[in-house]
Amino acid sequence: MVNMTGSQIVLESLQREGVDTIFGYPGGVVLPLYDTLPEFPGIRHVLVRHEQAAAHMADGYARASGRMGVCLGTSGPGATNLVTGICTSFMDSTPVFALTGNVARTLLGRDGFQEADITGITQPITKHNYLVMRAENLAMTIREATHIATTGRPGPVLVDVPKDVFQEEAPFEWPSEINLRGYKPTVEGHAGMIRRAAKLINEAERPIIIAGHGVIWGDAGNELVELAEKANIPVVTTFLGISSFPESHELSYGWLGMHGMYYANMAADTADLVIGVGMRFDDRAMGRFSDFNPNAKIIHIDIDPAEIGKNFQTAVPIVGHAKNVLPRLAAEVDAAEHPPWIRWIDKMREDHPSLDIRESRRMLPQYVMRTLYEETGGDATIATGVGQHQMWAGQFYNYKRPRQLISSGGLGTMGFELPAAIGAQVALPGQEVWAICGDGGFQMTMQEMAVLVEEQLPVKIAIFNNGFLGMIRQWQQLFYDKNFSSAAITQPDFCKIADAYGIRALRVEHKNEVALAIKEARAHKGPILVDFQIDQEENVWPMVPAGAALSETIEAPAEEMAR
Repeated sequence: MVNMTGSQIVLESLQREGVDTIFGYPGGVVLPLYDTLPEFPGIRHVLVRHEQAAAHMADGYARASGRMGVCLGTSGPGATNLVTGICTSFMDSTPVFALTGNVARTLLGRDGFQEADITGITQPITKHNYLVMRAENLAMTIREATHIATTGRPGPVLVDVPKDVFQEEAPFEWPSEINLRGYKPTVEGHAGMIRRAAKLINEAERPIIIAGHGVIWGDAGNELVELAEKANIPVVTTFLGISSFPESHELSYGWLGMHGMYYANMAADTADLVIGVGMRFDDRAMGRFSDFNPNAKIIHIDIDPAEIGKNFQTAVPIVGHAKNVLPRLAAEVDAAEHPPWIRWIDKMREDHPSLDIRESRRMLPQYVMRTLYEETGGDATIATGVGQHQMWAGQFYNYKRPRQLISSGGLGTMGFELPAAIGAQVALPGQEVWAICGDGGFQMTMQEMAVLVEEQLPVKIAIFNNGFLGMIRQWQQLFYDKNFSSAAITQPDFCKIADAYGIRALRVEHKNEVALAIKEARAHKGPILVDFQIDQEENVWPMVPAGAALSETIEAPAEEMAR
């Protein structure tokens, strides 16, 4: 054992956990850590322009790579600025390690300058958090926190370190093993429950699988395909489950929920057996709980027992890791065919296509998104913000592989798109990454364009610019008697702002310019911004109104299709 400062112990421990990047912003109490960073050239520090973006970058890095992302903030406002990003990763089960500094131990609880009780603040939105009061405890704390973040149901952790603990010396001892009492995730699934689930599947005439984000985090895509093919079960996904099942597969029927495919919603609402895998049965996906398919039996497979039975009565609960449970379930089920059921869904898809793009000389956002898919061959990683553009990105880009769509689902965080794309690009050097932005959300974090230049990251930015907070305008049009209150948003010249940062920019105002602009953006070696001036009043369809059931899904009204 050798003596190290607390800062050295923190960085050595993170390095041993495989951390190669920290997204952070300095401040007084973390200066000892920044003073030590040059001693660890294997850890890249990305200087953000706002701590919220640091958390989103760590989140995007984690979603794109499957590895834990790390963000760093100073005490007080630095730590509290991380909170929105931490909550985003908590809602979407992303392994993010938030490291914060705090005032010296002698000032804790005395309202010292820039003091905040960040462990108290983040207790409801982390899997676990720590205030480390002795340097000798840092290595074990980081080992434990990393284990918690990356095992079971992934999620964020926070480690708060007082300034003088960073400076204190202690022997460095790396724990050879950890044993956390009370934290033993169930990963295998109960054999009896798996047999019961197989029996229900064998008896079902109209089964359907709903695959969620947990399939992606569980790296269980191949296992899901095996089960679906053997029992011939149609598969729909949640929004965050997009790419968990190959969209080109004959059993793939899109995603369900508020803006999911009409036929996916109807299939879920008509099935006699619903098999939820790694998903929460949340309101955005399932509509009004009390009226979701009362005749269906539900099998719920999830690694988090707290999710099972939370929103729906479950016939067969299976607590376990999807990658372990699905092969055992596939081995138990009979090979089957469901021709009447498959034909019914196929006919529903034929009669209610949902994703047809109508002919129009106007620059429809659907056309822009589908053209981006065609020009990239479906190979790009897509990071989105929240709103209409997010839904169009889910609908009109066909995803080939897991981790290809990065978006804030549970919390619905505007401004997520650009920093998440930056994190994804850091995780995927040499790969194509697009940030799909709303003109409202982009203005929340657009200062992070400086990071693109500083880090020489070739992220492509596509702004869907309609001069409105689009989803707000849509809801006010449909449900608030067209009382457009604070929906229009004054825009800066995004191209001039990009130019001020040293980023090339294109403005696209006509439909015949879309493909050419995307080609030019892709050919450009560095970051580039493309400002698409889309139709101002285009709405997202289909739509399940808030508080409605999936059976009440609304397709685009005829008068809108005629525009």
